[in-house]
Amino acid sequence: MSYYLKIKKLDIKTGQANIALLNVNEARRYGIRAGDKVKISWQNKRIIAEANTSIKRIKPGQIGLYKDIWEKRNIPVNTIVEIEFLERAPSVQAIKKRLLGKKLTYDEFYQIFSDISSGVLTKTEITYFVASGFMRKYSNEELYFMTKAMAETGEILKFPGMVVDKHSVGGLAGNRTTMVVIPIIAALGLTIPKTSSRAITSPAGTSDTMEVLANVSFPADQIKKIVKKHGGCLVWGGGLNLAPADDKILKVSYPLSLEPYSKMLVSIMAKKVATGVTHLIIDMPVGKTTKIPDMKTAKELEIKFKYIARRFGIKTKVIMIQTEDPVGRGVGPALEARDVLRVLQQKDNYPADLANKSIHLAGELLELAGEAKKGNGAQMAWKVLEDGRAWQKMQEIIKAQGGNPDIHPEDIVIGAHKKYFNAPKSGLISFTDNKMINTVARILGAPADQLGGVYLNKEYGDRVKKGERLFTLYARSQDKIKLARKALEKKTIFKIGK
Repeated sequence: MSYYLKIKKLDIKTGQANIALLNVNEARRYGIRAGDKVKISWQNKRIIAEANTSIKRIKPGQIGLYKDIWEKRNIPVNTIVEIEFLERAPSVQAIKKRLLGKKLTYDEFYQIFSDISSGVLTKTEITYFVASGFMRKYSNEELYFMTKAMAETGEILKFPGMVVDKHSVGGLAGNRTTMVVIPIIAALGLTIPKTSSRAITSPAGTSDTMEVLANVSFPADQIKKIVKKHGGCLVWGGGLNLAPADDKILKVSYPLSLEPYSKMLVSIMAKKVATGVTHLIIDMPVGKTTKIPDMKTAKELEIKFKYIARRFGIKTKVIMIQTEDPVGRGVGPALEARDVLRVLQQKDNYPADLANKSIHLAGELLELAGEAKKGNGAQMAWKVLEDGRAWQKMQEIIKAQGGNPDIHPEDIVIGAHKKYFNAPKSGLISFTDNKMINTVARILGAPADQLGGVYLNKEYGDRVKKGERLFTLYARSQDKIKLARKALEKKTIFKIGK
């Protein structure tokens, strides 16, 4: 049963999925309660929204639409729309089935991801689906079904010939190797269309950092043009319709820094399937305070990555590196972008660990793709970085994505407010807490505020003297510095031994 209402524009943004406000008495009369889904149709267009109710803000005969909807859809005031109550989606039954410990079929996963993408499922229902990955492990076959369904409910980008990629599972502070690897590989004539997510549990993802230098949101046809001309790109996958359910799942994961391994596996591999990747290197940092705590877990994940990759015919190598320290010195979008530029431009003060790890990963990818003999890939990659070809290629990509190709590291603006932290005693830095670095950087505003973050003046294994600078906090406001200082009163970033 459907009925008709006149739109009232509400001058408020919710920042959430589509929400419509109905008069509580009128909604009750039509059997609609807060949280129910309704289909709103007008002029051959339609959206699915979650119903909220109000006694005073909305009169009978009206439907309130928040700015998130009417701005994006350009809906005129007083437009008459048709409202139809939607029964619970079949995908809800599939989620309940999963929560009860039963395995799902491909069709059930496809329905779940389709309903997430189209807005049929509520935020609460999506959260239950994410939580089911914690409660009961997925089988390898289920992970394959999920990957295939997530990719196929979105757009598939096809590029001719061999398509290579490098992806980090995240969890390690800094580690902005992707932004060094992509121009090295593209400069050698390989196709490497890099789509990345924004940060979930860290202070910056590749897209957050690249956005300091250039635009990262492009439609598919424009990405194809950039890749055809330059061999590579560095764009945000959420700006496309690639695995669209993933971005909505990410939004429910973000508030609790919640990212189960199953979600990580499927998210990564669905994007590779959607972009037609044929050869893939996965960077998996392993350490007590990283996302992957030990080699046992890493090897279990390696098996799953390789199983999914094999089902799609993607030649894959997982690089598991035991680590005790961040990669690079900056943590936070602007500080990490500055590190990347210093490496690509071969400045005297570039972070050697970022350069070395990037070269190692680029070399592994060149060998996997058959472009270099075993053991020669790193040497080939280093030459491209050293002779300036990598920076020249990055300049092309930055320019193609609307940025300034002549930018220098010191041109990047960082937080105006800063606070130095010095060594309380002399000794050897024996432990680095990656989780604490990430926590402090997020308190300082990263990744939403590009200017906030932590700069590590020292690193694991350094011997320091009492009073010597250990790290520096940067923020847009003094208030954020104060909050970070409060957090550091309870737990610090470095442990100094004898």
